[in-house]
Amino acid sequence: MNQPVQGQLIAEGRRFAMVVSRFNEMITRRLLDGALDCLLRHKAQEKDLTVVWVPGSFEIPTVALKLAQSKKYDSVICLAAVIRGGTDHYQHIAAEVTKGIAQVGLQTGVPTIFGVLTCDSLEEALERAGAKQGNKGWQAALSGIEMADLMERLDR
Repeated sequence: MNQPVQGQLIAEGRRFAMVVSRFNEMITRRLLDGALDCLLRHKAQEKDLTVVWVPGSFEIPTVALKLAQSKKYDSVICLAAVIRGGTDHYQHIAAEVTKGIAQVGLQTGVPTIFGVLTCDSLEEALERAGAKQGNKGWQAALSGIEMADLMERLDR
């Protein structure tokens, strides 16, 4: 029986980029802090971490694509918070950023991680950015580490 192929949580020697939305920065900064903490605790080096701020969630896929195409990074981690308001703007932004991030990974082969909160309220976003429900930035970084390792294993 063949052994399953799965990624390990090895960040050492790998390079990671994080694309972070400035919109809802009170939330996204917490997501970024969680992601950086995760990467460093898994032995990534600060010199191998790049943080790029963009105005909002909608701009994330464009920058993620440029970073992935550069071939400088083993994984691109996308962090944002889209919070429902009184209009349907939320639905359009959430759908487009989701499709855009997925497309970057498919187009480049570089793991492009979806760390975008889509929440009904500010309170819900805060819970997912380090309060009751943990830090989704940490979880996105963990996925980035595992996927970077998995892609390397699949290339062997």
